[in-house]
Amino acid sequence: MKIAQVAPLYESVPPKYYGGTERVVSYLTEELVQQGHEVVLFASGDSVTRAQLVPVSQRALRLEGPHVVDRIAHHVRMLEMVHRRVLDFDLVHFHIDYLHFPLATRFPTAALTTLHGRLDIPDLIPLFQEFPKVNLVSISNTQRKALGWANWRGTVYHGLPIGLYRFQEKPGSYLAFLGRISPEKRVDRAIKIAQRTGVKLKIAAKVDAVDREYFETEIRPLLDDPLIEFVGEIGEAEKNEFLGNALALLFPIDWPEPFGLVMIEAMACGTPTIAYRHGSVSELLENNKTGFIVDNLQGAVNAVKQIPRLSRRTCREAFERRFSASRMASDYLAIYKSLLSDAADVGGEKLSFFNG
Repeated sequence: MKIAQVAPLYESVPPKYYGGTERVVSYLTEELVQQGHEVVLFASGDSVTRAQLVPVSQRALRLEGPHVVDRIAHHVRMLEMVHRRVLDFDLVHFHIDYLHFPLATRFPTAALTTLHGRLDIPDLIPLFQEFPKVNLVSISNTQRKALGWANWRGTVYHGLPIGLYRFQEKPGSYLAFLGRISPEKRVDRAIKIAQRTGVKLKIAAKVDAVDREYFETEIRPLLDDPLIEFVGEIGEAEKNEFLGNALALLFPIDWPEPFGLVMIEAMACGTPTIAYRHGSVSELLENNKTGFIVDNLQGAVNAVKQIPRLSRRTCREAFERRFSASRMASDYLAIYKSLLSDAADVGGEKLSFFNG
């Protein structure tokens, strides 16, 4: 099968540091190549892949700093580049939210969109109503609830390469927080959990410009506690040790998380997660097996005390069973084949928009 993967340009594929969507696009792309498919990846020029790379920007836009003022302009250019080559592909798979909708609905080639973000935003309702035939994939069943009437072709959970993270049977003595500093991620809750339990907390997190004031006013004053260590943003190479050596991952979110890749990254290392009951948490975690799902601070404190009774090997086995990259690719291939079957039934006529 000839497949185009269209990635966001904010980070490279895979990202050097933080970047969940770009990381998933990388895992999917490499697995499809491994399985013998012809894949063309539209991404930033510093991406690394075994697929054919079409470099849209020289580097990840986040790394360009003040040199890139309008990031959308680069994505619009990418859409034109995809459009020019659309007849080269059996299917085009988009990962850039909804920017391509007006174009993809007029493609003579099958198109699929994986939505990676939150969908409970009122502005999205009229947009998706305007494009009722766009083929969509959700990354959790919870994610799609706000737009349950849309044209969902399936839910595909993210997956990681089996060998990406090493199983570590013996944990360290600290709690871990990994991700991004923002109000909805609630690192302040993680700090309170550490303080209430007396267990050291290591925070490896990115601070975006939009969250800088929040970090400086709300979070930085909390970092003076000797129990708290702020590591800063870490790369892929450092995550295995950071997560694998943790007693548990803290995921005390306060928003409808569409997936939460860090939970399965921890699971791959054998590290259980303590998470608040929001978004996809109840879909990904098996309560009392791969972690604990809690509703408040006291529940999280109690869960920390119960961590030693969980099996880290059970966490790893759950990851291998449910969240491998090969399983993710197989799920997507089933949807690809369904879309191609639908296109064959229609007859595959070129639309006037494309020919004009």
